[in-house]
Amino acid sequence: MNHVSRLLVASFLTLAIVACGQAPMPAATPAATAATSDLSGIKTYLLEQCRALTGAATELQVASDRYYALAGEVGFDYAVLWSTRREAAIAAIEDARAAWMKASPLYEKMEGIVAGTPSLAQFDVDLDAGAAGVDDPENAVSFDLKLPDGRVLPKPGNLFGVTESTLWGTEPAYGTDVAADWNGDGVIAFGETLPDASVLKGSVDMLAQMANDLQAAAQAWTPTESDAFTALVVMVPTMSEYFASWRDSRFVLGDASTQRDFNVISRLADIQDILGGLEVVYAQVRPRVETVDAAQANQIAEGLRDLRAFVADIYAQEQGGRRFTPQEADLLGAEAQNRATAITGQISQVAGVLGIRIVE
Repeated sequence: MNHVSRLLVASFLTLAIVACGQAPMPAATPAATAATSDLSGIKTYLLEQCRALTGAATELQVASDRYYALAGEVGFDYAVLWSTRREAAIAAIEDARAAWMKASPLYEKMEGIVAGTPSLAQFDVDLDAGAAGVDDPENAVSFDLKLPDGRVLPKPGNLFGVTESTLWGTEPAYGTDVAADWNGDGVIAFGETLPDASVLKGSVDMLAQMANDLQAAAQAWTPTESDAFTALVVMVPTMSEYFASWRDSRFVLGDASTQRDFNVISRLADIQDILGGLEVVYAQVRPRVETVDAAQANQIAEGLRDLRAFVADIYAQEQGGRRFTPQEADLLGAEAQNRATAITGQISQVAGVLGIRIVE
């Protein structure tokens, strides 16, 4: 989630109260704020995803190291690599891609918690959401990427984006000059690429290290009610951002897309994973919401389920072969955003009654 989205959250919460159709709730009372939630399920869920992510990241490292070793055997002469080690190189790249395809959804399942928790949010910037410094300095990642050959890529963008664009060739600067026609049909199709081995190894190694750092931070973290409600209020109303990324990807624009990431796994799948994690968060605080208004507690749960089902239906159509237009993507994104705004307004109201601080 980027900085602009965080700023927008505060601005539309008042409007969201109207959108959700609820009358303003009374001010919090000492009795309403006396109880606290058992939030252990949030941490348990987060640590499960972290452990799975570090395992997938290790698999990604193993495959990346194989490719790096192959390139090293020929002195990083990629023309020679292609002519003499083609099958081994393709196998290593395919194994790296399979591991990446496992790792990315694992992170998305916990993104709602990580990005929505102030003490963990920097991990989201650096792993999955941060921009390249040259494109968007305000929302850029915090690191420079040091490569094993001595080069340094200053603030190159988030690590899942760098690794994806290296593995599938959507960032030419991370590839080589070899025309790697994998199937020999005379056409260089999407994904037919020979990555720069140093960029791949450097970015994968940092991704694996950051996954381990996130796990350590998650282990040390004790979630609070402020963390839980903040994650919901900050992350539920990000639908327009995700739908815009989907609109600009190959899943909608095909070969006309110039977006370098989110081209391999549909953002529609990512949204479902993110909402699933947020439903875990809400389940932990729902008993507190019920102390304020049991009917509204149920409405929020149903709203989250319905929103995820709405996205799942679009995704099912896409998987079935439908290609949506950019205009349709915008309309669908607006509908998802309206639903999310209404849900967020309800959650924000409850937090106010309970006296729980939302960190913007």
